[in-house]
Amino acid sequence: MSIIAHQLRVGKSLHLCMGCFTIKSEVTLSENSCNIFKDNFMKKILFLLVAFSAAAFANDGEVANQTLKAYSMIAAGLGLGLAALGGAIGMGHTAAATIAGTARNPGLGAKLMTTMFIALAMIEAQVIYALVIALIALYANPYLG
Repeated sequence: MSIIAHQLRVGKSLHLCMGCFTIKSEVTLSENSCNIFKDNFMKKILFLLVAFSAAAFANDGEVANQTLKAYSMIAAGLGLGLAALGGAIGMGHTAAATIAGTARNPGLGAKLMTTMFIALAMIEAQVIYALVIALIALYANPYLG
């Protein structure tokens, strides 16, 4: 078989489909599963294209404003949620590294703790910036006419 083969049979199957890379043990996947994924993906892209074109082709200014407000709410919620998720992951890694460093060298615990609090403040500042941008998108959107 070639390297670009759809399946590799060595007790495990290698499935390459739309950029995803999964190794399944003792399972073979057919070509139909790949085509179903492509069809659903194209349906989602088509749905988003139609949804976003509603604002572009709206003749009424009020409809365009309402659509833009709805998309601003969605963007603010997703953006703030992703920022909070990233901040939480970063804070967890920072705290874990500080605990590990203190366990290895207890004499440096105070210095590590100070550095950790500075790092946590910088991580939290990024989340606050995302909150400010979300509030601007919701309440002071410059694109609303």
